[in-house]
Amino acid sequence: MNDASFAALLTTEGRALLDEVRGTDPARELAVATRLRRTHPAELVSAALAQARLRQRAAAKFPAADAERMFFTSNGVEQSTRATVAEHRARRLRALGVTSVADLCCGIGGDALALARAGIRVLAVDRDPLTAAVARANAEALGLAGLIEVRGADVTEVDTSGYEAVFVDPARRTGGRAGGGRVFDPEAYSPPLSWAVTAARAAPFAALKVAPGIPHEAVPQEAEAEWTSDGGDVKEAVLWFGTEPGLVRSTLLPAGHTLRGRGLPDPPVRPLGRYLYEPDGAVIRAHLVAEVAEEVGGGLLDARIAYVTADAPLPTPFASRYEITDELPFNVKRLKALLRDREVGVLTVKKRGSAVEPEELRRKVLPKPYGRAAMTVFLTRREDTPVMLLGHPAP
Repeated sequence: MNDASFAALLTTEGRALLDEVRGTDPARELAVATRLRRTHPAELVSAALAQARLRQRAAAKFPAADAERMFFTSNGVEQSTRATVAEHRARRLRALGVTSVADLCCGIGGDALALARAGIRVLAVDRDPLTAAVARANAEALGLAGLIEVRGADVTEVDTSGYEAVFVDPARRTGGRAGGGRVFDPEAYSPPLSWAVTAARAAPFAALKVAPGIPHEAVPQEAEAEWTSDGGDVKEAVLWFGTEPGLVRSTLLPAGHTLRGRGLPDPPVRPLGRYLYEPDGAVIRAHLVAEVAEEVGGGLLDARIAYVTADAPLPTPFASRYEITDELPFNVKRLKALLRDREVGVLTVKKRGSAVEPEELRRKVLPKPYGRAAMTVFLTRREDTPVMLLGHPAP
């Protein structure tokens, strides 16, 4: 999509066409396009159908009612913050008393929308003219234009001194494109992390979005680091300034459970207990497995693997709990025979510290259902020895 085709979508004809193609089945696109091109410009029809596809994809990140009214670019859909995560960040800023935010590298405006809905005035900045135009259209589409000013500019040249907080979401792909390769060096972000940290230090409050895999040693001492997951999937890490320097936390959405680091030493390695706890990915990224182990009275199966074992089924929102029935040396033939003997028809394979691919193993040991029983198999290691732990989710 280019500037001209997007501008055409904002016309009366373009908006009517968007309404007409809403929810078009991809299998019917050619027939729909052929029919509409008899009465509308071909380029406009193509743009409307492409936008319909993007809106369908965006429904995985945004509420359906919003996605149907918003505008997207292909990069914007992939790179935009999930609405639940953006809303969590907006709530945190609002709780800090923030009433104005400079949203730098705003993309199609997902974070700006969440901030505005929290009652925060937003300056949303993006250097790409088309992306900025899409963000502006989204603010208008959702009735938030009164709180969001969108500016097409280089974020490094924007004066943010009039705002109580800055939020920076730098591009973390080569060329800043969704199709580009991921960038792991924080100084290769666009703009670099060092620039974002400087901008953060100049504001009363700041939140800098970084890749979840950021090395802990790259976190500035005066920053709080928060790793966030949504529905069990790790989504992002954010460096907070003006909050609690040195704090490490993990937040699990949608419930909003937060685990705060307490500087605990590594948990001890112990024999396998009756229960296995699989910490959430955000907990692991935040290096807070020790906090989970203390919470459930457990220890590690292996010093280098984030599986916690315990004797009691203590509740925790920060890990999934499984009851373990068997511990066996890794052996494909033995596992296949065991599944057949126990009439297993549904097999879940998880791994940590194993080179075996779960789906490949599942095909080998369960080529067809042997019955109706369900089982979970953990592929891991203990003291460098590959093992299989068999069990099932424990309530």
